[in-house]
Amino acid sequence: MELRTLGSTGLSVSRIGLGMAALGRPGYINLGHRQDLGDDSGEEAMEARAREILDTAWRSEIRYFDVARSYGLGEQFLGNWLTDRGISRENVTVGSKWGYRYTANWKVDAEVHEVKEHTLPMLKKQWSESVSLLDGYISLYQIHSATMESGVLENKEILGHLAGLRDKGIRIGLSLTGTGQGEVLRKAMGIILDGSHLFECVQATWNLLERSAGPALAAAHAAGVGIIIKEALANGRLTDRNDDPDFAPKLTLLREESERLTVSVDALVIAATLAEPFADTVLSGATSTNQLLSNLIGSRIALDADARSRLLEIVESPNEYWAKRRTLPWN
Repeated sequence: MELRTLGSTGLSVSRIGLGMAALGRPGYINLGHRQDLGDDSGEEAMEARAREILDTAWRSEIRYFDVARSYGLGEQFLGNWLTDRGISRENVTVGSKWGYRYTANWKVDAEVHEVKEHTLPMLKKQWSESVSLLDGYISLYQIHSATMESGVLENKEILGHLAGLRDKGIRIGLSLTGTGQGEVLRKAMGIILDGSHLFECVQATWNLLERSAGPALAAAHAAGVGIIIKEALANGRLTDRNDDPDFAPKLTLLREESERLTVSVDALVIAATLAEPFADTVLSGATSTNQLLSNLIGSRIALDADARSRLLEIVESPNEYWAKRRTLPWN
């Protein structure tokens, strides 16, 4: 697995990282998540599954792991695994996020699974909680789904507190969502505290369907911002699991190209994402070892000109993409 430096942060990341969103809680919006978990989604079974996938990831030379306070017990599972395996802090990069509370109480049919709160008390509380679970391992701390509407990028107390963490050696970033990703990123890049840019990294949605953040990500990357790509598989919509009749022509195209290159659809899609010059690391959201190993093949594929040209045909408008994402059920 190729390693590269995450922008100007000085942090080393593998080209494919492992996201814990679907591993730390029984409910998530990835297609087929319920089937992946099987009959037992209790805490003990979920941690055992997470450990198995983390072991596979480590053997496959994945060295970036992504968690958040709202990922159920994701931080706890990761922290326990890192400690039990005796993994050196110098040999791994861990990023976590604050700003959402997990509220489902381990129920997949919960009315609300997470609640957003971008306030200073929430930042202080969640930082303390994350440190207690991942003590010494967190090297990147991100605002979870920063938006213009939340006002978090204008809150001087929050920005000042994040700058204090930066001064202690924690790299500061933000994750993005929705149709305004580019606008939020450009605003974040303009925030300078004590003579230095506060945000050194961004985690954004970019995939073959939703490419609108591409120009902003390219500009940020050129300026030295580290780029983490999430939802490369569009929560499973860019895989064989998507049985939406409206998506059938796009899936046919993906299957034709994957068969021509003799790889799986998911590996093809991840390869196309990694081919973007701004992508430092692309997250896998795998919930099984087979999924993860299939995703990893994407790091070894070089797409030819024909594949790149054909894959341009499946793009959706940002409004269409995010509208469909909002309809995905939790499990």
